[in-house]
Amino acid sequence: MSTSAPPRPTTTSAPVRSRSASPFTGVRAVVAVLMAAVAGTALLDAPAPTAVPPPTPTPAATTAAAAEAVSTAAAPGAPAASTPVHFTGKAFDTCEAPSVETMRAWRGSPYGAVGIYFAGRGRGCPGQRELGPDWVASVQAMGWRLLPVFVGSQAPCVEAPAKKPFAIGSDPWGQGTREAGDAVRAARALGLGTSSPLYLDIESYRRGDAPCAATALSFVRAWNREVRRLGYLPGFYSSADTGVRDIEAQRKAGTADLPAVMWFARWLGKPALATEAALAPAAWTPHARIHQYAGNVAESYGGHRLVIDRNAVDAPVARLATARAGASSSVRTPSPAATGAPARP
Repeated sequence: MSTSAPPRPTTTSAPVRSRSASPFTGVRAVVAVLMAAVAGTALLDAPAPTAVPPPTPTPAATTAAAAEAVSTAAAPGAPAASTPVHFTGKAFDTCEAPSVETMRAWRGSPYGAVGIYFAGRGRGCPGQRELGPDWVASVQAMGWRLLPVFVGSQAPCVEAPAKKPFAIGSDPWGQGTREAGDAVRAARALGLGTSSPLYLDIESYRRGDAPCAATALSFVRAWNREVRRLGYLPGFYSSADTGVRDIEAQRKAGTADLPAVMWFARWLGKPALATEAALAPAAWTPHARIHQYAGNVAESYGGHRLVIDRNAVDAPVARLATARAGASSSVRTPSPAATGAPARP
């Protein structure tokens, strides 16, 4: 920017008087020229205007801008937090989460993952005295991987007498959606992050009962859809000869809203992840199968005895949530219209 004033302009010619003009016309013209020259001199000699600085942002505005910048900078890392964690190896599940001391003693066992019955009205051990966010963090820090199991409503023709009081009602789609919200709320309360699998437990039910199977399927599909919408991975546990066989038939038919992971129970005494007769060889592969191959087996490690089911795993396991300031833990269950889902698919 230049700081010197431009040179003062000079007059190079006098105005020409008109033949018909009054004698005073020329005088007025000369006066006008002189006045313009004086005015121009005053403007050119005046000091340059002082630039006005931009307004200083208020502390609130600065904080908001900084928060937005931090949020934007953190965004590229967000997808990594939603990547599922896979585990391949042996797992056990037991009705009630063992104590931290037992879990520490069992680090000497051949198992690397544990199934936890974290929520659902149909659980056999609803108390879960040990299970909580501190327990989850402690056993995860030991190196354990977690398979969260939700035991909610059951097929109306469920075979186990203890599960009959928890039969799916007259609105299986709505009930499945609501219980999916319950599952996600409970998972969040334990500190389980998005992309964690939540395994829906549907116990063995009467084969050949088409209306019963249809009710169970509607419930399962609604549960799967809502769990997915809320950022988690829907898994499915059932008997290979009932729930698993029926879900496989739906997969072959191209039905939507099926589970992402299949956990099948067939107590052969040894693992058979890839050779289950109820599943096509390529179904739920890769890294999407669990085989419960033995049940109600007593084992002891480090002086701590448990009665467990044995599982072979090649599937996603839970991941711990990353705390975010101001994050809401509430889960809202929308109406089918809000999600574009049919009320009765």
